[in-house]
Amino acid sequence: MGTVFVNRTLNLKRIRFIGFDMDHTLVRYNSEAFEALAHRAMIEKLVSDKGYPKSILNLKFSFDRAIRGLVIDKMKGNILKLSRHSAIRVSYHGLTPIDFRTQSKLYKSTYVDLRDSGFVSIDTAFSIAFAGLFMQLVDLKDNSEKNTLPDYAHIFEDLNAVLDRAHRDGTLKNEVRENLDKFIVKDPKAVEGLERYKKHGKKLFVVTNSDFNYTKLLLDYTITPFVKEHKGWEDLFDYVITLAAKPRFFIDNQRFLRIDPKTGAMTNMDTQLEEGIFQGGSANVFTHDLGAEADEILYIGDHIYGDILRLKKDCAWRTALVVEELGNEIDKEHKAQSIIDKVNKFMEKKLPLEIKLDELISEQIEQGHKKHEDKIHNLLGEISEIDKAISPLIKQQQQGFNPYWGEVMRAGIEESYFAYQVDRFACVYMTRLADLLATSPRSYFRSMRRPLAHDLVVDKN
Repeated sequence: MGTVFVNRTLNLKRIRFIGFDMDHTLVRYNSEAFEALAHRAMIEKLVSDKGYPKSILNLKFSFDRAIRGLVIDKMKGNILKLSRHSAIRVSYHGLTPIDFRTQSKLYKSTYVDLRDSGFVSIDTAFSIAFAGLFMQLVDLKDNSEKNTLPDYAHIFEDLNAVLDRAHRDGTLKNEVRENLDKFIVKDPKAVEGLERYKKHGKKLFVVTNSDFNYTKLLLDYTITPFVKEHKGWEDLFDYVITLAAKPRFFIDNQRFLRIDPKTGAMTNMDTQLEEGIFQGGSANVFTHDLGAEADEILYIGDHIYGDILRLKKDCAWRTALVVEELGNEIDKEHKAQSIIDKVNKFMEKKLPLEIKLDELISEQIEQGHKKHEDKIHNLLGEISEIDKAISPLIKQQQQGFNPYWGEVMRAGIEESYFAYQVDRFACVYMTRLADLLATSPRSYFRSMRRPLAHDLVVDKN
């Protein structure tokens, strides 16, 4: 079983209510299979609904082309990977890497202001196919003899429209419904954990943007077959809120509608919220009617913006984030540790040489002589040889991760912008929900003291 990673101290004994997003949190997907389906659905709708050329039907899906946490520059047709400081660390125009000189000309500064509406973040696993197809279409537009595709921003908006339609008109959900074993991953351990937490008096609830029928379909498939002490998911969860329209659910004051689970019929809620199944509503009313303090509610999701950021800012509930990619990356980091150790040993040799080089050059400049030219030449040679030894090791290390973007949580030696958001807004995070539910419902997750840059100097002294 995996680990729960702690950004802020979280005492589960104080948590009375635990909520779950459904897709990619409570219900796990085969992401590669689902995103391949979404890729195909978007292409077909671009041709049928938006008049795109039939030649795009030949575009093949590549799951590696995009990762979570990237940023789309929809005006320039570029995809960017940012550091925690919003500095561009990797960039592509369509399918072509952008070299540093070109990047500097395009953006002047290497830093991006994400408040600009021209930039859009890839915040969820449901956006992987979207970003990859955007890159393919940009590449096709730039390299086609007959350029019949619209401008980059228009391509982005068309993709948004057809993906939204594919979700709403049943194109995607009907395929999932007919092939549940292909797209949905059952996780009996998560159900076992849910029942365990229920024994400790925790109230469990679901808040999902999916409609009732789709919610029922997935929970019937992933939860009910594995419950041992409840009749089914309806008995396990105290509250289930569908079509919640997150992140609006955390901001606005929408009305709740009660759903009859047998018929799906809806009625207005004019009284205080009671246990049951609902549509719409708002977090503020939910918190008030439960008689709970905000920090007595823990909500777990996979969408850094829709589930975590807005919730943290507007409701002050405690937060947990599922980062599925993390488990695979941690395994790869462990396998690459021997390579990292070799790089570190080379760096231990290199740093003193660089310090000595700077000292000699500084002395020559300040005293106006050239006495150290031979020493400087030799030092430059030594440093160059070390760099030659390090370069293939770094490439070897990176080969284990995404071939285009590297790690999800890092941008070079810095944290990625996505990792920065996780650090800032998620109290805890983990690879999958079962990792959290495997811990005791009385766990006290304590954040660790983190070293600051000056701490390294203090430690040496």
